[in-house]
Amino acid sequence: MDVIINKIHQLTPSIRAFELISSNGSALPDFEAGAHIDVHLKNGLTRQYSLSNCCREKHRYVIGVLHDEHSRGGSRCMHTEYREGDLLRIGAPRNLFKIHPHTQKAILFAGGIGITPILSMAYRLKSQRIPFELHYFVRCHEMIAFYGNLTEHFAGQIYFHIQDQPETQCDMSAVLEQNASDRHLYVCGPAGFMAFVMQSAQHMGWQAEQLHQEHFVVQKSETSDNTAFTIEIKGSERRIEVQPHQTATQALIENGFDVPISCEQGICGTCITRVVAGIPDHRDVFMTDEEHALNNQFTPCCSRAKSTSLVIEFE
Repeated sequence: MDVIINKIHQLTPSIRAFELISSNGSALPDFEAGAHIDVHLKNGLTRQYSLSNCCREKHRYVIGVLHDEHSRGGSRCMHTEYREGDLLRIGAPRNLFKIHPHTQKAILFAGGIGITPILSMAYRLKSQRIPFELHYFVRCHEMIAFYGNLTEHFAGQIYFHIQDQPETQCDMSAVLEQNASDRHLYVCGPAGFMAFVMQSAQHMGWQAEQLHQEHFVVQKSETSDNTAFTIEIKGSERRIEVQPHQTATQALIENGFDVPISCEQGICGTCITRVVAGIPDHRDVFMTDEEHALNNQFTPCCSRAKSTSLVIEFE
């Protein structure tokens, strides 16, 4: 659907908020806290951005976009090619980071741009009167995004941990010491930050079902030991060689197959493909460990094969 960029706010030197409204004046599709939208950019890329505003709002979506110096073209395009009043094509909201229905208290952790889905969760938890505390980690005060929203709506529940202000350091043991089964932890931010939070929680006895995370970027896997493998397409006689320097998606597209792609990092699940035979080498962060163990589907944008071939089936 097409939306209009109604307002652009410069939240920090590198983060902008884009307020999106319907192009025809109608209400926007409902969304749940933690949801994201696919944004189809004018440079041909598709990127996912979390919705930051309260899910009870029907008239707008708000996304926060970090102008990443290592941008693969998405955030750079958003920051340099779009202005207020421009049309933007987006997909309907999808949610891979939902608030667990049994949450009776929540601990929210955000690192940098990871505040975007966490902010929407805070709005939702407050409206449902579910106790929570929000811990926001940034390098310096100027990097706090949505500062006005956070201090206005969540006074007494928001804690800023600023790297260049040692007095704001977080005592993780104290924050995580109470881990009753009805308490859930939600974290979003850089991969290293999320790993630190998850490991800290596990050390304090939190169980896997209590821990929830949202990935923006996946740490690059080692590719030096990539080997070639073959993909066979069920129902056809086609055999496609995937070279060590290629992804399965690239090989399939080069051979005329239409593979839906979006994040190209194994985050969003757009390209998930059924596996009929063979053993995938799972490198995504979308599926659970249990789903990986089934070996009946894989993400061709990043995953490979442990066996010499995979037989796949397109629906």
